[in-house]
Amino acid sequence: MSDFDSDPAVQLNPQASSNINAENPQTHSISGGTKRDSEGQPRSSLRQASRAWDHFTRRTINGEMKAVCNHCGKGFAGQQSSGTSHLLNHIDRCPKQIQESAPAPASSPSQASKVYKKKDAFDKALARQKIARMIIMHELPLRFVEYEGFRDLMSFVQPLLGKICRNTVKREVFKLFDFEKAKTMALLEDITSKVSITTDMWTSSNQKKGYMVVTVHFIDNSWTLRNRILRFIYVPSPHTAEALSNELAKCLLDWNVDRRLSTITIDNCSTNDAMIPLLLAKFPPSSFLLNGKLLHVRCCAHILNLIVKDGLDAIGDGIEKVRNSVNYWTSSPKRIELFEDTANRQLKLNCSKSLVLDCKTRWNSTYLMLEVALIYKDVFTRLKHRDNQYKHLPTEVEWELARVVCERLKPFYTMTEMFSGTKYPTANLFFPIICEIRLSLNAWLNSSCDVIKNMAKSMLEKFGKYWDEIHGVMAVAVVLDPRYKMVLVDYFFPQIYGSDASTHIDRIRTLCSDLYSEYKKKSVVGSNLAEGFGESSVVCNSNSSSVVMGMWDVQKFNAFKSQHIRKRVKSELDTYLEEEDKTTPDFDILMWWKVNRSRYPILSEIARDLLAVPVSTVASESAFSAGGRCLSPHRSRLHPSTVEALMCTQNWIWAQLKGEIPKDKVMNGEEINGEVTDNDDEEETQPCSE
Repeated sequence: MSDFDSDPAVQLNPQASSNINAENPQTHSISGGTKRDSEGQPRSSLRQASRAWDHFTRRTINGEMKAVCNHCGKGFAGQQSSGTSHLLNHIDRCPKQIQESAPAPASSPSQASKVYKKKDAFDKALARQKIARMIIMHELPLRFVEYEGFRDLMSFVQPLLGKICRNTVKREVFKLFDFEKAKTMALLEDITSKVSITTDMWTSSNQKKGYMVVTVHFIDNSWTLRNRILRFIYVPSPHTAEALSNELAKCLLDWNVDRRLSTITIDNCSTNDAMIPLLLAKFPPSSFLLNGKLLHVRCCAHILNLIVKDGLDAIGDGIEKVRNSVNYWTSSPKRIELFEDTANRQLKLNCSKSLVLDCKTRWNSTYLMLEVALIYKDVFTRLKHRDNQYKHLPTEVEWELARVVCERLKPFYTMTEMFSGTKYPTANLFFPIICEIRLSLNAWLNSSCDVIKNMAKSMLEKFGKYWDEIHGVMAVAVVLDPRYKMVLVDYFFPQIYGSDASTHIDRIRTLCSDLYSEYKKKSVVGSNLAEGFGESSVVCNSNSSSVVMGMWDVQKFNAFKSQHIRKRVKSELDTYLEEEDKTTPDFDILMWWKVNRSRYPILSEIARDLLAVPVSTVASESAFSAGGRCLSPHRSRLHPSTVEALMCTQNWIWAQLKGEIPKDKVMNGEEINGEVTDNDDEEETQPCSE
């Protein structure tokens, strides 16, 4: 085979090669007859008896005669002296010719004909992109393309694809990352509202490296709540407040959301508390709502966890025997079988729930443990007689305490699930739930059970530390809920604050008014109204009139007149608060504001910004679950830049398709990798043969 095979100048499109005679005057027909040169003059007939000329066309390229394959477009030496052996050898192994001539399966000849006789050129680059997309979406290892089974399948389905190595897939992953990032940036640029940020830190157990995830939350132009991961950043140790603030500020600037940031929701820890002032110092105060007064939002789910955990610590060993019993009967397969046999066959409970041992640092696991254990209370009693080694059977008093504690924790469990939602606004749900928690804890103080009293005292102490004063964003958000408005504030605050209620109510009213004034100044509607009020409706053209008007300060008078008129006209806020509630049971707050934004243009802007604020960092923390699968024990050497590309691109692709990553659409790393150590990505890029 000549060097012509690798010449890019003759890597022709197969479609073009089939129409050469019509397009190139120097092309020679493969059939007999009169040949004509470039000037149209007759040339002598050359017999081409070899079967090679059923698949090749002679063509003059750069002054040389070449034989061009009608199937794949490759060029070969085409002089008479070159013979046809090399052409026949190519025909026997030409992938395109093999594909076109392959027989159709007997089961579906029409479909096979479409596959094998399709004349469109195979797009190898697109195929690689599709493979990289599949690997990203379903969390497959990069080495997946090197598995013998995959290569065998591809060689049968599409021989033209050739062999692909993991470094090729890695390059495709970064191409997809850049492409999807540009699309996500365009989406954020297209919206006119402010955005909210959640961020959290995670340390990979397999890499021992720290990663910061930054998630943006916003309500788009169709009034649908959205969220996207912006960065999955590797942060070298130590993870100080200054290091975190620098990385977060860089992220905000890169994505151009620093001037549209409403709030940052973060977990409660001293490092995060110190990070917020450092971040505020990096940007002008005018970039934030009320000069940054509302920027810091503490994760409610995290604080709720701290409150309930303090309550459980106050119980002491009250539920320890229940925990020990669950631990005993889940410690071995034999004991699990005996427990299930007693429950299902002997006591006929037919309950599908399995015993679950709690983690002491997660109170919701303690609730779930007690909930299931109480169902099987009689089973534990019966097993006492079937297993002499079982020494942890709780007494009736301890079972009763477990029941009471479980009842007290159930509302908190429900509230945590409600706070953790990402598909619906949670800012407007915060206020009534927190107020109910406060009133419930006050009621627990009157309980006849001393354990519950101690539990309530510990929880109220922690509650007062974080939520003694309701965060302004959450209070305004509930006012912007047309079901509640200020009436809910007037209802709860006297019960919580007593004689000081009026002070706290006035604080919320002032905050609403300040926000309304700030948005009105920035809105187009507000500026137009201000200009209308400031202009004089009388035009004086005479010189005498000009002299008279020049004898006193007309501008001050117009400003006074404007304020005087505004005092007599109700603002949007006043009209909204005084309007009667006409909501329905299946109320959708975003749809309500979408429908009524023409009536309340300024308030709808505030609602769109504040209702996008998440009250928990669950959206960011959920990325760590995917991160744990990405950095499995078999893939612990992935480079941080590759980890970020995989994590972010997966989020962006699934967000466009489903709105979130479906749990049943990803593969388990253990199932895919088996015992193979998959060092997918090191610093260097190894060459591969394809």
